[in-house]
Amino acid sequence: MVSSVRARAALAAALAMAAVLAGGGLWLYTLMRANLLDNTTGRTELAARKVAAQLDTRTLPPGGRLPAPESGVDLVLVRDPAGRTVSTSGGPQDVPGLSALHPAPGQDSRSVVLAPASPGAERRVAVVVEAPAAGGPHTPYAVYAMTVLSDVDDATRAIALGLLAGAPPLIAFAAALAWWVTGQALRPVTAIRTELAAVTASELDRRVPDPGGADEIARLARTVNDTLDRLERSDARQRQFTADASHELRNPLAAVRARLEVALARPSPDRESVSAALADTERLQRIAADLLLLARLDGGPAPRPEPVDLALLAAEDAARRPAPRVPLRLAAPAPVPAYGDPARLERALANLVDNALRYARSGVLVRAAAAEDGWAVLEVADDGPGIPEADRDRVFERFVRLDADRGRAGGGTGLGLAIAREIARAHGGDVRALPAREGAPGARLELRLPTRRRG
Repeated sequence: MVSSVRARAALAAALAMAAVLAGGGLWLYTLMRANLLDNTTGRTELAARKVAAQLDTRTLPPGGRLPAPESGVDLVLVRDPAGRTVSTSGGPQDVPGLSALHPAPGQDSRSVVLAPASPGAERRVAVVVEAPAAGGPHTPYAVYAMTVLSDVDDATRAIALGLLAGAPPLIAFAAALAWWVTGQALRPVTAIRTELAAVTASELDRRVPDPGGADEIARLARTVNDTLDRLERSDARQRQFTADASHELRNPLAAVRARLEVALARPSPDRESVSAALADTERLQRIAADLLLLARLDGGPAPRPEPVDLALLAAEDAARRPAPRVPLRLAAPAPVPAYGDPARLERALANLVDNALRYARSGVLVRAAAAEDGWAVLEVADDGPGIPEADRDRVFERFVRLDADRGRAGGGTGLGLAIAREIARAHGGDVRALPAREGAPGARLELRLPTRRRG
């Protein structure tokens, strides 16, 4: 079984060349043979008609001896209505099959190729032409002309031998050419494969060579490099995430251990230390839960979308907060239909509201509305310090806090906004930070979701 691409290409080229030579050679052989036979038949008929014209004008040579025909015709003879030979150019007069040759009704001539009379004999083409005799048109004479087809057979045999002799070199040349061309074309693929095999987890910065151009191999190289770029970014993101998670978990664990050691060192339980340790433990639980959710969002199954009402989700979230730190207002006068997983969208909305409540000074506003471009929009605005323009995209990175001390004091894990954006993007939407409305302080976080199922 041929496994190499070069070998398959060479075999295909050889088979294609063999098919072309077989079809073209057969066509050429048939055409040449027919053309030579037509020419020989035409010359033979012309010789017969010349004698027929002499018979019609009573100018045949005396004594029944006809001159030797021209153009390579071998025999011309004249027979009377009784079948007797009255004139001949010489040569055999009793040719097998010649007496049975007669023109078809309504025609004055007929030609036929006579088979060899014996093994080793040559084929002949015979033509018969009717000529009127002295007794009237009902008793015509028959003029026969015959030519040996040795020249035709020799020419067609030479063509056949030439085709058979030339086919193997041409087939071999086609296979060799396909082998060489395929090798040249696949040389960049070999380089790509070699370089790609050298890529390891510790060397994701390596890239395959780009041969240039716009062919399939060049596009393959660019696609592989793009894939390696994404892998490198993903690996860097994962490493950073691991480092951040380790850092975030180290501090609460150290604090819990220290408080518990202090509590154990005292003769009576230190209620304050145990309470602080419990708070740190709860913080650890929140971080672990957020990390698990992010892991599920990164590699878990896609959400199962269904029709949801963003206004209803916002109202339910507000109802679950009976006594927020600052007033929480809802502006959703009408239903806002969207498409998504209700449980995940509830979590995304809760994270946005938690972030706003953490930094708001006097209140938070949640607004839900349907946009005219096929999107449902849920906006969470606060009157806190706001988000600088340079940090409006960075706040959605994992473990990023613009004010780390205040974030920890407020109980945040630094993962809430990252989770909200991952949930939105998994639904085909997004979360973005916008500047505060004109004349108002604070920040706005906007969640956009499709109003109908996509994909």
